[in-house]
Amino acid sequence: MTILELFLIAVGLSMDAFAVSVCKGLAMPKLKARSMLIIGAWFGGFQALMPVLGWLLGAGFSGKIQKVDHWIAFILLALVGGNMIREAIGEAKRNRDGCDCASDKTADKAQTDVKTMFMLAVATSIDALAVGVTFAFLNVNIIEAALFIGIITFTISAAGVYVGHRFGERWSYRAEFAGGAVLCILALKILIQHLAEHV
Repeated sequence: MTILELFLIAVGLSMDAFAVSVCKGLAMPKLKARSMLIIGAWFGGFQALMPVLGWLLGAGFSGKIQKVDHWIAFILLALVGGNMIREAIGEAKRNRDGCDCASDKTADKAQTDVKTMFMLAVATSIDALAVGVTFAFLNVNIIEAALFIGIITFTISAAGVYVGHRFGERWSYRAEFAGGAVLCILALKILIQHLAEHV
């Protein structure tokens, strides 16, 4: 996997966290650098941890299913990306209907306490667990990949707080849609590349 592909995956995965960070920033009466760093650290930390857990799960049986590993990687990435697109479309519809930016996963959006941030960090990083499984099949260096994803998510999440505070909610669902599309495209690329090698 190239550095560009890993970067695109990292950006795609971070869009859920970005969307929640936008809502966090939107709810803050005053923007503080400390809040941006706390939110970025929570989301970045969990986005780094989840691929490692997924990789550990996938590494245990990757050798046994090597003949279909490309299909598993394709299906997992496509499902994650498709779900992100579906959620983004739903959020866009809620915004058009006059609903608030906050959804179930952005409850208590103004808070940065441990309980709230833990729940949000887990909720927005579940997708990374599935991607970690695909990393086991693709022989990716998991430590480098996890750190890379964590740093990208930290940066994008901290920026999301600023964007939400400054510009409002209209960016969140568009970013999530774009992230989902990127993951679907990468899933298709993995499948096509594998099939081309066996023609």
